[in-house]
Amino acid sequence: MYTVKTITQALEQKAPLAWQESYDNSGLQVGDPNMQVKGVLLCLDITEAVLEEALAKKCNLIIAHHPLLFSGLKNITGSTYVERIVMKALQHHIALYAAHTNMDNWKGGVNAKIAEKLILTDTHILAPTSNDLNLLYYYAPASLVPQIEQALFEAGAGQVGNYFNCSFQVEGLGAFQGNEDSSPLIGAAGGPREQVAETRIEVLVPNHALSKVLAALRAAHEYEEIAYGITPLKNKNQDLGAGMIGSLEQPISESAFLSYLKQALPTACIKHTELLGRPIQRVAVCGGSGSFLLKDAIQAKADVFITSDFKYHQFFDADKQLVIADIGHYESEQFTVEIFYSILNEKFPNFAILYSERNTNPVNYFI
Repeated sequence: MYTVKTITQALEQKAPLAWQESYDNSGLQVGDPNMQVKGVLLCLDITEAVLEEALAKKCNLIIAHHPLLFSGLKNITGSTYVERIVMKALQHHIALYAAHTNMDNWKGGVNAKIAEKLILTDTHILAPTSNDLNLLYYYAPASLVPQIEQALFEAGAGQVGNYFNCSFQVEGLGAFQGNEDSSPLIGAAGGPREQVAETRIEVLVPNHALSKVLAALRAAHEYEEIAYGITPLKNKNQDLGAGMIGSLEQPISESAFLSYLKQALPTACIKHTELLGRPIQRVAVCGGSGSFLLKDAIQAKADVFITSDFKYHQFFDADKQLVIADIGHYESEQFTVEIFYSILNEKFPNFAILYSERNTNPVNYFI
């Protein structure tokens, strides 16, 4: 039997909670992380109807994209739907978990799923994050390098885009002299100054993995005092960030693309800016509220930017540079549960992982 922590860690291995935005509240919101899980229900939003569905299907863990709790509750009296859900979840021992902007920012997350549905090629993150990477360098005898490198790679170091186990090495000469209390690997305590052939190894480490990688370095290295350094980098992390951009195999007209979009990401309506009479091929996407990425989409020379929650005056900001296609918040993220299912089913293939059958879109359309 798996615990809440075991199951949710499978998601966090792909999209660590450290990747969520500062305003977000992803992670376990209600429940005991050590509780044994009987079944998992996947949804976009946790509503009272979804909670009832979980009870009926004997699922005691609900995994949602949107957090139920964004801020603290001062009272839990049942006066709001949020309070009622929390009360009932606690009464029936149902854990509530959310993977929100960490799943948005992951290269294989929400925006990759949209790109997949639109059959986009040559995709990459529209606005990669900066200040997320570190250069870790350390020194070791050549004989220790393989075991140390392997430990660091397993801890999350050395990945660059589609490449892994990456490092740089240069040979040099290290010198030291230990005092009477030292325990050197080479030479003797209180002995003369020693010189030894060493290798300097450099690896990239993302912020979220830094403490784990350093722990691995200490465990794998045999020096009493490990010489290492960490340099924060301003490089953009191509595996982490907001939005995604890619291309259709062939350009199509704007009206044909909007029809295609309406079917590929089923939606009752599409709000869009003025059509410009230009073919669509380069496509930028952002699940959820993506107006903050409009300048990035224009700079990337997208022909169309697909997202949601544009305000009235923000539509003017397209300034005939591209077409904005606002398909609705729910509609842009409706396939996120497929990401959850794919990750969990691969890790726990014989476990009860179910899709919610409830449509939690709070927006209705009169057509």
